[in-house]
Order: sequence, then C-alpha cells, then structure tokens
Amino acid sequence: MNIKIRLTVMSFLQFFVWGAWLITIANYWFATKGWGGAEFGAIFTTLGLSSLFMPTITGIIADRWINAERLYGVLHLLGGVALAYIPQVNDPGTFFWVFFAAMICYMPTISLSNSVAYSILKSNNYDVIKVFPPIRVWGTIGFIVAMWVTNLTENKATASQFYIAAIAAFVLAVYSFTLPASPPQNKNTEKKTLIETLGFDSFKLFLDYKMALFFIFSMMLGAALQLTNMYGDVFLSDFSKFPEYAESIVVKRSTIIMSISQISETLFILAIPFFLKRFGIKKVMVISMLAWVLRFGLFAFGNPADGLWMIIASCIVYGMAFDFFNISGSLFVETTTDSKIRASAQGLFMMMTNGFGAVFGSFASGYLIQNYFVQENGMNDWRGIWITFALYALVVAVLFALMFKHKHDPKDIAEVKH
Repeated sequence: MNIKIRLTVMSFLQFFVWGAWLITIANYWFATKGWGGAEFGAIFTTLGLSSLFMPTITGIIADRWINAERLYGVLHLLGGVALAYIPQVNDPGTFFWVFFAAMICYMPTISLSNSVAYSILKSNNYDVIKVFPPIRVWGTIGFIVAMWVTNLTENKATASQFYIAAIAAFVLAVYSFTLPASPPQNKNTEKKTLIETLGFDSFKLFLDYKMALFFIFSMMLGAALQLTNMYGDVFLSDFSKFPEYAESIVVKRSTIIMSISQISETLFILAIPFFLKRFGIKKVMVISMLAWVLRFGLFAFGNPADGLWMIIASCIVYGMAFDFFNISGSLFVETTTDSKIRASAQGLFMMMTNGFGAVFGSFASGYLIQNYFVQENGMNDWRGIWITFALYALVVAVLFALMFKHKHDPKDIAEVKH
C-alpha cells in the first residue's frame, strides 16, 4: 500500500480514539453518573498531567532505544485496555485513576504519531511540508467521524463512547506494528554523560532564548485550547435554560455544532503549506493567536437565534486557531532541532501545550469562573467568561509578536524534506 495512504489511516485512527469521548465525556459524567463538577475538573487535568512527562519520556525512548512505531503500538494497546475498563468504574475517585492511566498511554502518542510520520516520509524522500498536512487532515476527519458516531448513535451520555474508543485503539495498535520501521536516531556507542545517556539533553533547548520563548508561548496557547475543550459543549448546552432556545439545534445537537470546529480544521490544515511558505512560521503563529481572540469573542456574543452566525463563525475560526499553531509549531521544532533529539523535542512541545498549558488552563479557568463568573441564580456569566478568554489571547498574541524574533527564510521550510 502507498506510504501516504498508510500514514493517512494511522492519522485517522489516532484522532478517532480521542474524538469518541473528548467532547462528550461531560455528558456521561454529569447526566449518567450524576457526579460533581469539582471532580470533573480533576478528570480534565489528567490530560495535562500525563502530558507533563509522558511525551518527553517516550520521545527519549524513541530517540534512543525502541522503534517509534513499536512504542506507539504498545501505548495504544495499553491505553485501549484502560478505556475498555472505564465503564466498570462506579465511583469518581477510581474513575480518576483509571482515566489517568488511559491518558498516560494516549497523550504521548500524539507527538509520537508526528515523529513516525516525519521519519517515514523523509526516509522515502517526500517533502514533509507539502505532504504531511494532507495526511494530518485525516486525523481531524477521524475526530469528526468519532464525534458524529457517538452523538448520532445516542451514546454521548453512555459508557459506549469508551468502548468505541477502545476498539479503535486496539485496531490502531495492531496496525502500527505493520508500519515501516522508524528506528532510533541517536543510537550510537560514543561516550556520553549521564544526562545524555538518559536522553534529557533535549532539555538544553530551554537554554536557547528563541526555543525557550517558543515553549513558553506553546504553554500559553495550550491553555486556550483547554478552555475550548472543557467549556465549549457545556456553553452551548446551557442555552437549554432559556425557554426561547431550549428546542434549538444548538442545544439538541451541540456536539454536531461543535464538530464544525474540526471540519474547519480539515480546510485550514491544507492551507498551511501556502501560509508557511508565503508568510513564515512566526506570522502564521501570530495569525493563530489572533484567531483565538475571534474564537472566544464570537462565542461571547453568539446565541442560537439571531446570533447563530457568530457561533458558527467561531467554530470556523477555530480551525485556523488550532492548526496554525499546533501544526506549524510541530514543523518549527522539526526544522530547528538536531535530528538526534527531534522525537524528544516533539515530546517537549507536547509537554508544554497539552501538559503545562492544559493544567494551567484547567486550574486558572476553574478558579476564575467559580469566583468571578457565577451569577446569583447559579448560572455562569458566559459572556464575561468568553470576553476574559479573548482578552487573554490578545495579550498573548501581542507579547509573542513583540518578543519572538524569527526571520522568515523559505529555505528553512524546504529543509524539512531532507
């Protein structure tokens, strides 16, 4: 089978596993189990906590000791077992630990899938900048398909969403062992220090001013993404508390409406090669940050009636906000780091966005909402919440534009294919 098709299947399944439960787990937690909101906040921090260390550790292992595609398969196999066990759990405390185990296995596979794809494409002499985005877009399609399957089969509040994800994880685990080899790139026998032997030399990237800034802003943008994952579907569902909106499609099919964000991703991923080569990585990342401002700002003033267009526009803008930073950021790491530590560097990028960023976003947003945006009637002041998030994204964009110095050179982008 064609290499690009094989990597496309991998990308599709990678994000199908995630999409089967990420947007709908809140419905299972609150509607089916009847558990509390405080415990649910802790559940979402597992994504961030597992991303603090697992992507870096697995990146080091893939750089030095084990083929990336084999490690990738093992993680999906173990993660599938944890997902399949979740429906057997009947108390929030145990749920936290089982779910944490699932995230410890799943979160590092996101960066590993990039490493596997880059390695295989380059070994077959493909231009990564041109070829990878159309492959990655199928990951977003997989996420969308999973969301629709869960919602349209009436499983968005049932345990079946975890079984759907587990089955996909098992299929991907088996499939990954059939992929071309992605052997360690730093497997040499020369004398090394203990730090180099353990693979932690990738952390020296923080000593470089530009890379340190990049990772810090990755964390800040990761927080913005977490806000969307945690509150997007809840925000739309809360319109059911208003009689004039209770029967609207926004309320009845909130997951489908939210999936417009992922549909938008598929279009903007395909536009990345054009934008990167024309404007360069820095400007593309600034565009991403300004798109987050629009994402939150449009949510602030949208509603299911005359403001429906704002909700739809916000979901469309999300594609640019998410893709332009995450994909271009991953490519930035690929073009600016030594080949011996690239898998580890991708792990660091993942650690900052989905690790520190996710934890920061979860705790900070939870604190702010609980203390400043809960009205006397118990309802959230969503307009105030989204405006605050929009102002946060604007500050991040301005600081990044002023502080991050990176001169655009099309030759740097072209070097990814070698």
